[in-house]
Amino acid sequence: MIGPAVVTEDIARSFGRFWAVDGVDLSIAEGEIYGFLGPNGAGKSTLVRMLCTLMQPSRGRGLVRGHDVARQPELVRLEIGVALQDAALDDRQTGRELLDLQGRLYGLRRDERNVRVAQVLKLVDIGSAIDRQIATYSGGMKRRLDLAAALVHDPAVLFLDEPTTGLDPESRATVWEEVRRLNQDHGTTIFLTTQYLEEADELAHRVGIISKGRLVAEGTPDELKRSVGTDVIVARVDGLNDTTVASLRALRGVDSVVVHQDEVMVHATDGAGAMSPVALALHHAGAAVTSLTLRTSTLDDVFLELTGSHLREDEEGSDRASGGPARSADDARRSSRDAGSRDTGGGDERAGTSASAGTGL
Repeated sequence: MIGPAVVTEDIARSFGRFWAVDGVDLSIAEGEIYGFLGPNGAGKSTLVRMLCTLMQPSRGRGLVRGHDVARQPELVRLEIGVALQDAALDDRQTGRELLDLQGRLYGLRRDERNVRVAQVLKLVDIGSAIDRQIATYSGGMKRRLDLAAALVHDPAVLFLDEPTTGLDPESRATVWEEVRRLNQDHGTTIFLTTQYLEEADELAHRVGIISKGRLVAEGTPDELKRSVGTDVIVARVDGLNDTTVASLRALRGVDSVVVHQDEVMVHATDGAGAMSPVALALHHAGAAVTSLTLRTSTLDDVFLELTGSHLREDEEGSDRASGGPARSADDARRSSRDAGSRDTGGGDERAGTSASAGTGL
């Protein structure tokens, strides 16, 4: 294929008068891990559902490997694998039975299914549990099985919607390693939505930050962190006022100052050199400093500077409050099998197909 793996042009989705996604432009290269970072309700999952053909855009368009998500949903589904937030797994099946069923839905012959299941199990480590009932799996094992099911038909593009939410640190690290292996060894393009800063920083080649339905920044993790200064001095101050903030902004070597409630974040190229001037400025301004620390910039600093709130605190405009509640993976699976169904009341339009695009479709 020539050209980007995923493209969106002014893509948007509304629920009544609320715009969950409001004009997002993306271009994701073949073989790239793209991290889509934002809080709950920012529009991440809504965008994923549009790109996976589970939801029609209200305006704009999306292309996956050159196929229009609204006009060519069947072709898009052949190119993609999807693991949504909630794994849609039948606890009565074994892991192997689930993977075999997924291959059958894609029309693979028995010998093809056997080969693909064996290949997938080399990419995603499930071990001897593959022949046990899914009811016996831990949360981390279920998440990995869901990932394996999304790969049975060998998709070129993999959508992972918050794949490690609710997992313990060890299970999260295992999923990270499998995502890297898929990308490095198999060349899979991965669109990863997450609200975990360290996940985007650890895995993504590039990161897009979405807030309230709009893309507010994009770049490599290092580029985004450099955009707010190399070092951050964090001061917690009782009775912070405009005069204190102005005195900090006037200091030599200070790039920017961001205030959030009782916390002031001073971005400086040389944080160690700026510590003493910052402390003196706070003292002369009569500020009651409760703590003063120095650290390097994080993606949360980028989010704070762009939006005025920390990632975990920006919960406004949630999908669930919009009149367009996030559906479970079971709902998504059922909708994809209802061929030709349409919501005539102006809601989602869903084009059915005989095979699901990975678990959850």
